[in-house]
Amino acid sequence: MWGVLKMGRYYQRPEYVVPDYQQAARIKQTLLEEKLVPPPPLPPLAFTDVQVQMPGLDIIHANRDWSRMNPVFVQTVLRVMATMKARGFAMVLLEGYRSPARQDALAAQSNHVTQAKGGQSKHQYGLAVDLAPMRNGKVVISERDAWAMQAYQALGEEAQAVGLTWGGNWSFKDFGHIEQPGSLKVLLGKK
Repeated sequence: MWGVLKMGRYYQRPEYVVPDYQQAARIKQTLLEEKLVPPPPLPPLAFTDVQVQMPGLDIIHANRDWSRMNPVFVQTVLRVMATMKARGFAMVLLEGYRSPARQDALAAQSNHVTQAKGGQSKHQYGLAVDLAPMRNGKVVISERDAWAMQAYQALGEEAQAVGLTWGGNWSFKDFGHIEQPGSLKVLLGKK
């Protein structure tokens, strides 16, 4: 026999991994990652201070059903909330999905809750949330509260770190708002 092809050592080198295998390993790891579970709903007493400070906000009728939102977006938001908790700011969901009718009602309010009308907000598509910090069992949403502003600034940092858009960077400041970046047209696949 004039020779045996000896390629075995080349393929056994640990630093040689076909790029497709690397991608498959990343996908497998992603699928194995534990899915975060949304926190249980807050009792109405947690919102009493908010209702007194901002009676027009109508926080009682806000939708806090995590299942009404995009599941990939929800996982990203839950990771941000976990990071915020580690930083000392427990965050809660004020509102996720918002119907077009509720969006129109909020846009029509004189206290300028939002400028977007029904169909123009990522809330209608499960790609936006409004969060607020909790202190001593109560939701705190006042930007005049120095501690709450620290929480909102931290929220902006953490949201941007994972690629989300933070409403605190807008000319119309919405400090508790984070959303999926990109235009609705592109995100919804419309031409």
